[in-house]
Amino acid sequence: MPATATTAVTGLHDADLDRILAGAHHDPHGLLGAHRTGDGRTVVRALKPLAHSVVAVRDTGERAELVHQRDGLFAGTLPGEGPYHFLVDYGDGRALLHHDGYRFPPTLGEIDLHLISEGRHELLWRVLGSHVRTLDGVTGTSFAVWAPNAQGVRVMGDFNGWDGVAHPLRSLGSSGVWELFVPGVAAGTRYKYEIHTRDGRLLQKADPLARATEPPPATASVVHVSTYDWRDARWMARRGGEDCHARPMSVYEVHLPSWRPGLTYRELADELPAYVARLGFTHIELMPVMEHPFGGSWGYQVTGFYAPTARLGDPDDLRCLVDAFHAAGIGVILDWVPAHFPKDDFALSQFDGEPLYEPSDPRRAHHPDWGTLEFDHGRREVRNFLVASAVYWCTEFHVDALRVDAVASLLYLDYSRPPGGWSPNEHGGHENLDAVAFLQELTDTVRRTAPGALTIAEESTSWPGVTRPTYEVGEDGFGGLGFDLKWNLGWMHDTLRYLAREPVHRAWHQDDITFAMVYAYSEHFLLPLSHDEVVHGKGALVAKSPGDWWQRRATLRALYAFMWSHPGKQLIFMGQEFGQGDEFDHDAGPQWWVLDDDWPAHADHRGIRRLVRDLNRRYLATPALWQLDADPAGFAWIDASHAEANVVSFVRRDADGRPLVVVANFSPVVRTGYRVGLPGAARRWREVLNTDAAEYGGGGVCAPGPIRAEPTAWHGHDRSAALTLPPLGVVWLHPVGEEAEEPVRDKNEYECECEDEGEEDDDA
Repeated sequence: MPATATTAVTGLHDADLDRILAGAHHDPHGLLGAHRTGDGRTVVRALKPLAHSVVAVRDTGERAELVHQRDGLFAGTLPGEGPYHFLVDYGDGRALLHHDGYRFPPTLGEIDLHLISEGRHELLWRVLGSHVRTLDGVTGTSFAVWAPNAQGVRVMGDFNGWDGVAHPLRSLGSSGVWELFVPGVAAGTRYKYEIHTRDGRLLQKADPLARATEPPPATASVVHVSTYDWRDARWMARRGGEDCHARPMSVYEVHLPSWRPGLTYRELADELPAYVARLGFTHIELMPVMEHPFGGSWGYQVTGFYAPTARLGDPDDLRCLVDAFHAAGIGVILDWVPAHFPKDDFALSQFDGEPLYEPSDPRRAHHPDWGTLEFDHGRREVRNFLVASAVYWCTEFHVDALRVDAVASLLYLDYSRPPGGWSPNEHGGHENLDAVAFLQELTDTVRRTAPGALTIAEESTSWPGVTRPTYEVGEDGFGGLGFDLKWNLGWMHDTLRYLAREPVHRAWHQDDITFAMVYAYSEHFLLPLSHDEVVHGKGALVAKSPGDWWQRRATLRALYAFMWSHPGKQLIFMGQEFGQGDEFDHDAGPQWWVLDDDWPAHADHRGIRRLVRDLNRRYLATPALWQLDADPAGFAWIDASHAEANVVSFVRRDADGRPLVVVANFSPVVRTGYRVGLPGAARRWREVLNTDAAEYGGGGVCAPGPIRAEPTAWHGHDRSAALTLPPLGVVWLHPVGEEAEEPVRDKNEYECECEDEGEEDDDA
């Protein structure tokens, strides 16, 4: 082709410049910056739109005034060798120093690109996204993004007036990664990527690997550098050597933005850990804290899989909150959502103009329940993106467990889809083989890279082996999914259905309250009474049972004592610890005012909270309630068949065989002289917990002193006792002399920089 004027001066074809200016060039570094010519000269090209003049200057003093070619392209011949910079005048007579980002080599190495292509880069956030770096004495920010279908990528932000023309990224070959180092860009800078699609569109996208964002509804990514100094080394060292199945776990689930509406992460750190510790919970579960555009999704429609929501502060503020929990002796569980993502234009949806994070088949891509897009778990780069996200939260934020949301929707190709709305797997079945492989990789990788961090599955079906090791193949031909715990949603549904019936009808549905023990040891379970049970018109827990206010409160107390003594760990949602009457409102938060003295039923609500506190304290002090959760030797029915009385009784044992007897009366009548068989040879027992105690708001139907175990055989035991069972109440019995001491919380010998224990609460 004939040389144009531009070609004659710069050696650059107009067609190449046109592609750069359009944001559609794959290799701007091959054209911009300094380049040796065949005759030994060095041609320097700078793209500086709106500049009046540009001078290139060597560090050794040589300089050349570059000639404006067109559309902001300046070019000239620079004598000498070595580093250089630009002096740029925008017409006001001031010469601004600009370092040239196009003279630096890629910030990703060949090993990084190979691992990304193989889907095996477990530290993906360290190479993709934005990172403040110093290269050859020049400080700036490197940007790297995966967009394999793009024709070109530019970065735009505060540093260039949100016009990316001057900052096109280069393609790093078949990896699909685009990269650029921009000198002078510092932490706190907002940015987005401008992506030129194969069909000629320009899309503005937030960074999928951004580690910080601006507060919604704004959607830009933010360059972030963590300066947080962790103080939980003892905690982190200890968590790797514990067996979660043989230790207590009692979980308080929280939606951070609404626990105390308006509080930031650091303000929450001053209040929430102390509150949870006083109530005796061992763990807190945070509903998703990743960035999300719609607050009403409670975080379950994520757009920033590596960025905490900026609504409550920056990433280091969240680190401070986690540190404060650890200082209070509380583990942190984080909800994590790898099943789907929203369709917002600025985020992952058709990220480079075509399906990328989602499957190309629309039948697979669109989730019919939530109006979202599903991830393409069969694509190795997408699996890598998600697995690295899990590792990121467990390592960079010291999270102790991930609760993986909506696992059932991952496992089945026909989940919520009608006939004809899905296609079978390669074997003709409905199992999503790609998702199975992803979940196995996830659990194995987290276990290996973050010792002691747990994975917990919210899985609502009977998929076998959810908590079986991935290397153990079951009769179904699948290896286990490798989770540490699984939510027992069957127990939750059955128990709430039982308690929702009028007591007179419960006699015909006794199996609802007992059936969970049929499969209790098929998986490692956690019993959840989560936010899902108190939203969307379901009402609060206290409102689910029939009867008057007194009966409902009594039933709730009985439910909690039954739950805490049942095999499995336990979880309740905020506000339910004091029996609030309304369902979850993410704008208003918990109904704290019902605990105030001027609320008519304040004593009732305080009583429920005292019970939860005492359940946790007694639970921690009683190894029989958790030490053999994974062993059938830790549980035995005393009587599960007295359906007409609405009574069940059972015994829990610890590793040394020490028993705790539990008797639950789910009828609203006092049962006097109710004989229960008692295990062992102990002659005296006493109530260590009674949900009808006056301090909990009950009627005070309690044993006045030690209970005598008579030599009367009953329920297959040599000894028994005639008990007085409170109405809608649960009692726990210990042999006299075998009660455990009250627990002392194991607190690390350090204080978080933002921790405030707060004042002791008489009610909590």
